[in-house]
Amino acid sequence: MAAPLPRTAERTALLARFLTHLSCRPPRHGGQDASRLSTVLLDLVAGAAAERLGTGHTVAFESRHRALFLRVQDFIRRQLGDPGLTPDEVAAAHHISVRSLHRLFQHHGLTVAAWIRRQRLEHCRRDLADPRLRDRPIHAIAARWGFPRPGDFTRAFRAAYGIPPRDYRRMAVNGEPGAEPREAGARF
Repeated sequence: MAAPLPRTAERTALLARFLTHLSCRPPRHGGQDASRLSTVLLDLVAGAAAERLGTGHTVAFESRHRALFLRVQDFIRRQLGDPGLTPDEVAAAHHISVRSLHRLFQHHGLTVAAWIRRQRLEHCRRDLADPRLRDRPIHAIAARWGFPRPGDFTRAFRAAYGIPPRDYRRMAVNGEPGAEPREAGARF
C-alpha cells in the first residue's frame, strides 16, 4: 500500500488508540491474552487498510464483527459521562439496529447496559482510590462517570463491590487492608 492511513478515519483512530494503550501498559498479558490481542490488532490493521482502500466489504465477517465491537466499546468509553447514554444512542452512532447491537454484545456474553454500568463503576472505583482526588466529593466523581443521583450510585457500587463508596475510598486512600473490593456477580 505504501500510503499513510488518514488520521481522521474512524478505524485508523481506533487502531492508534489501541496501540497507544498497549504501549503505555506494562506487559502483564499471558499467552492466551497475547494471542487474542494479536488477533484484535490484525483485525484493526485489516479494517484500517480496507477503509483506506475503500474495500471494507471484502474484510472477513469475523474481522468486521470484532472491529465493530471494539469501535462500539471505544465509543461507549468516550461517552461514559453522559447519563443519558443508551443502547439506542450507541446503535445510532454506529448505523446498526439496536437488535444488532444487543446481538453483538450477546456474542461476547454481555449486555450493553450492563457493560456500560460496569465501565462507569470501574472508573468511579479508580477515581475513589486516587489520593489526588480525595477532596473531590463522591457525588461529583459519580456524576462525572454518568451517575447523576448519589443514592443510585451508592446502591450500584455496594451491589457491585460489597462495600459503600465512602468506606472504599477511606480504605483505599489510607492504604488499609481490604481496600480491594470483592466483585459481586459474574457479569454486569
